[in-house]
Amino acid sequence: MMGVGAVKKDERAMLLAGFAGLVAGTCGMAIGEFVAVCTQYEVEVGQMKREMNNEEKDLEMGMEKRGLPNPLQATLASAVSFSIGALVPLLSAAFIENYRTRVIVVVAMVSLALVVFGRVVAQLGKTHKMKSCVRFLLGGWIAMAITFGLTKLLGAKALDKE
Repeated sequence: MMGVGAVKKDERAMLLAGFAGLVAGTCGMAIGEFVAVCTQYEVEVGQMKREMNNEEKDLEMGMEKRGLPNPLQATLASAVSFSIGALVPLLSAAFIENYRTRVIVVVAMVSLALVVFGRVVAQLGKTHKMKSCVRFLLGGWIAMAITFGLTKLLGAKALDKE
């Protein structure tokens, strides 16, 4: 949304970009998570097989599989997390017609969401809350600035040839 917002003031274009980003990002994160966790699962199962004697394999494998990562759970968690995060700018921009106000509201609401997400992650992981919030916030700001800046630099010529 920030990229399209950098070169196109049209509300519909920005919202369409937000929706496309939500769908593409959710799919990309979910598929990436699935591939990564499946790979991790296979590596851990292979390692367990190498460490066991042949007679003990079946019994121990059944018991230890419970502690292995679940690719489908990871996929679902990643998809839901990304979707919630992507809805924040989309819903923030949906009802604001003025371009400048829309961009400011999107940045403000995304900033608030990043701090909340950072806090939740720190709470769940029992880590330092302020560090987590700052890390999330700075990472989000850097991503928005790069997207906005590079798109602004490239210009709106491609969008204007409709």
